[in-house]
Amino acid sequence: MTKTSDFRISGLPAEPFQPYFAMTDAELRAHGASRKVATEADLGLMPPCRVSLRDATVGESSILLHYAHHVSPASPYRAGGPIYVREGVTETASFVNEVPAQQRTRLLSVRAYDADGIMVDAEVAPGEALEALIAQFFARDDVAFLHAHNARRGCYSCRIDRV
Repeated sequence: MTKTSDFRISGLPAEPFQPYFAMTDAELRAHGASRKVATEADLGLMPPCRVSLRDATVGESSILLHYAHHVSPASPYRAGGPIYVREGVTETASFVNEVPAQQRTRLLSVRAYDADGIMVDAEVAPGEALEALIAQFFARDDVAFLHAHNARRGCYSCRIDRV
């Protein structure tokens, strides 16, 4: 069995999303996207940026769009869904052996995939239990990477790899 418990939680690359911020609302709609400005009414459910792995704050603008997060060509588990990206974020978040606050505060569905992108296990757990779940999955030799999703809304959250 693999003994490493070191892991990296990564956001999405920032570059592909930059053009969306220059688009008008009509152009965004034509791409199946929309702009959202976080307000006081959103407190408790702020837009979760998938690049910075940090929730928006009041007044920050985010783009809501579809993103294909699991694209293994031969896998029947290919998937995509809605994500938010905060305006002005230009660097991809990377956390080694640390769980970002954004994931700690949510109920997560964590999916374990083999090297071919086939799901070999999955579990739902509160975010504060994520480290233990990562260690449990990465103790298996057949697990190559993990995807975390928000369990309640089902949105892709982040990728988790061995380090």
